[in-house]
Amino acid sequence: MDTKNKNSLFLGLVSFFTDFSTKMVYPLVPLYLTAVFGVTPSLIGLIEGLVDSLANLLKLFSGRISDRFQKKKAVAFAGYSAGVLYKILLVIAGSWGAVLFAKIVDRFGKGIRTTPRDMLIAESAGKKSLGKSFGLQKMLDKAGSALGILIVYFLMIGGIQDFRSIFMVSAIPAVLGLCMFFFIKEGGQNLKKQSKQQTPFFASLKKLDKGLKLYLLVVLLFTLGNSSNVFLLLRAQALGFDDASVILLFFAFTVSTSVLALPLGKLSDKIGRKVLLVSGYLVFSAVYLGFAVVVNQAFVIALFIIFGAHTAMISGAERAFVSEIAKPELRGTLLGLKSTVAGLSLLPANILAGLLWDTFDASAPFAFGAGMSLIAALILILFLKNERA
Repeated sequence: MDTKNKNSLFLGLVSFFTDFSTKMVYPLVPLYLTAVFGVTPSLIGLIEGLVDSLANLLKLFSGRISDRFQKKKAVAFAGYSAGVLYKILLVIAGSWGAVLFAKIVDRFGKGIRTTPRDMLIAESAGKKSLGKSFGLQKMLDKAGSALGILIVYFLMIGGIQDFRSIFMVSAIPAVLGLCMFFFIKEGGQNLKKQSKQQTPFFASLKKLDKGLKLYLLVVLLFTLGNSSNVFLLLRAQALGFDDASVILLFFAFTVSTSVLALPLGKLSDKIGRKVLLVSGYLVFSAVYLGFAVVVNQAFVIALFIIFGAHTAMISGAERAFVSEIAKPELRGTLLGLKSTVAGLSLLPANILAGLLWDTFDASAPFAFGAGMSLIAALILILFLKNERA
C-alpha cells in the first residue's frame, strides 16, 4: 500500500476511533441535560446552536492557517486532542453551564481539526477518486459511531445508568484515535512558499467560482432548516421511545450512513456531484416532513434509516465538490469557508427549532426544515450547471 492510500486509511481510522468515543456521549448528553438538570428543548437548541456555530466558524480559521503554513497534521492532532479533554470535563460537570463549557471545548477541537483533515484526504486522493476517499472516511467515521452507540445501548438496557462512568470510558477510544497520527504522512510541502504569499482573504473571495458561490448560498439556506440531530432524538422520545430505544434509533441512522457512504462516494466520482447533492436535499426534505406528521413508531424507525442515506449522499459529495473547484493553495480556506457559511446559520437554526417546538408543537421545526431543504434542492436543479465539478 503506497503512502497516499495509507494516509486515507489511517485518517479514516482516526475518525473511526474518535467517533466511537464521541457517539458514546452524543446521544446521552441531551438526556443528561433534561434528566439531571431539567433543561428545556429551547435551551438545548441554544446550547447546540452555540457550540455547532463555534465549530463551523473555526473551520475557516484552521483552513486558512493550514493553507498558509501547511501544518495540517499538527493542527488536526491538536483538534482531536480536545475530544479527550471534553470527556473529562463532562465527568466533573456540576451544572448545565459546565456541560456547555465542555461542549465548547469539544466543538473548538472539531472546528480546528476538520478542515486540515479534509485537506489531508484531498491531497491523498487522485482527482478521479475524491468521492471514494471522502466516502471511505465517512464510512469509517460512522462505523465508529455505530459501535459507540451500540455499546451505550447495551449498557443502558443492562441497567447501567451512570452517565459519568460512561463519559470516562469513552475517552479510551479517543486516545487510540490520536495514536493513528503516528502513521500519517503530511504532503503538500511544494505549496509552502506559495501559501506564505497568499492572496488576501477578501480578495480571493471575489474570484470564487460561480458554482461554488451558488452552493454556498444553498448551504446557508439549507442549514437554516437543518437543526441539530438532538431534536430528532427528542422527537422520538416525545413519541414514546424510552431512552435505550432512542439510542438504538440513532444506531440505525449511523449504520445506514456507514453502509452507504463509500458506494455513494464512488457514485459521485462517476456521475458528478450535483445528482448526489440534489438527491440528498430531497431525501432530507421527505424525512423531515415525515418527522413532522409521524405518529407510528415503526415509521420513526424507517425515517431514521432513510435519514442515514441523506447524510451519506451529502457528506462526501459536497467536500469533493469544493476540493475539486478550489485551487490547491486555497483548498483549506474554501473547505473551511463552506463550513463557516453553515456555521452562520446553525445558531439561528437551532434557536428557531427550539422556539417552534415550544411555541407550536414538536412537528413545527421539522415542517420548516423540510421546506428549506426543498428550496435548496430546487436552487441546485435550476441554477447549478450539470458539470462533474
